[in-house]
Parts: sequence; C-alpha cells; structure tokens
Amino acid sequence: MKLLVSPISPEEAIAAHKGGADIIDVKNPKEGSLGANFPWVIRSVKEAINSEKPISATIGDFNFKPGTASLAALGAATAGAHYIKVGLYDVQTEEQALEMLVNITKAVKDMDPEKKVVASGYSDYERINSINPQLLPAIGAKAGVDVVMVDTGIKDGRSTFEFMTEEELTQFTTAIREQGLLSALAGTLKFEDLPVLKRIQPDIIGVRGMVCGGDRTSVIKAELVEKLKNEM
Repeated sequence: MKLLVSPISPEEAIAAHKGGADIIDVKNPKEGSLGANFPWVIRSVKEAINSEKPISATIGDFNFKPGTASLAALGAATAGAHYIKVGLYDVQTEEQALEMLVNITKAVKDMDPEKKVVASGYSDYERINSINPQLLPAIGAKAGVDVVMVDTGIKDGRSTFEFMTEEELTQFTTAIREQGLLSALAGTLKFEDLPVLKRIQPDIIGVRGMVCGGDRTSVIKAELVEKLKNEM
C-alpha cells in the first residue's frame, strides 16, 4: 500500500514529505471532501518538496458539469499535479458518471498521457444522493481513468467503515484490480483501521485527519505520518 497524505499548504506538504508520504495530495477542506485548492498552491507545494514525490490535486466534489470539471482538471494538470482527482458528488447515473470521466480524462491525457486521473465515489453515497461507488470500477475502466477510489462525502467524523463493510470494500478493490486499475480508500480512516486495511489491500490509502491528530482542521504532523508509514 502507498500512503497519500493531503496537505493544504507548502508547510504541511513538507511535514508529509518528511514523514514518508508516498503521494502529496493538495486539497482545500474548506470547499468540501475533495475541495480544490488554488493553482499557485499546487505549484508551491511541488516546489517545496523539489518534485521528489508525485503531487496529487483534488478538483472538487462535482455535480454533473463535465465541461467545468474538464477545465478544472486541465488547470490542476497544468499547475503540476501528476494525479488529478475528481469527486462524483452529485452525479447520479452511470451515463452521467461516464460522460464526466471521459471528458476529464481527455482533457488531462491530451495534455500529458503520463498524468493520472482519479475517479472518486463516496461510501456515504446514499445520504448525499450520489452514484453507488461499486459501479465505478467498470465505468472508470471504460472512461480510461487510472485510479478508482472511495471517500466520505460529508466530513462529520464518520468513517468509510461505517457505510461500507470490509466485505464490500474488498469487493470494490477486487473489481478495480480486475479492471486493471489502481484502488484507493479514504474517508476518516484511523490507526485502528490498519489491520482491516491490510486485509483489504488497496493500492493507496488517503488520509488527512489521521495525521493531524484526529482533527482534519488542525495541521499535519510529520511524526504521525512517520508513525502511520511505519505501521503500514
């Protein structure tokens, strides 16, 4: 498993980097679960860690706006992100999800085929009126994305494990693997979740609050990133 840590500033990115994070994921929690940060923040984070590790950037929790999402994805890619991550927050049908992901992927890959598109569903999809994440492995493969993940849409302290069982998450990651894609799990993960995460074996786990001492509005601590990396 690789560790993705989500800083909001260059200072937090340095802490995540020093702690051993494999992927530095720039986001803006003020704008939601996968809230987008500014292009200059993505650039400054990349400069702060001297491009030693891949940079990921979230572009938002999107409803069905494929044009807007495609422009945002291109912006993140141009700013220097290697992984461009979109949340299908209020996307309700397979057709909508496919149209979103096809166009986002085209926008990114036309610029640089080496960049990776990450499609995120939500474990709490029922309470945010969104698409079931179990449908995304097949849709993502058809659209040409590189990574399919699940996160929590509402950040109220409830974990992905409160909405999806270990069996469901194992089915999810297995389906992604069978499509030849990478899998990622996130959503208020805790240190005590590590044994079950090791059983599920996603390719990537994504955290923020876990390495902020349990409060995602606090700051990332290098020693907690290091502790998590060691325990992984």
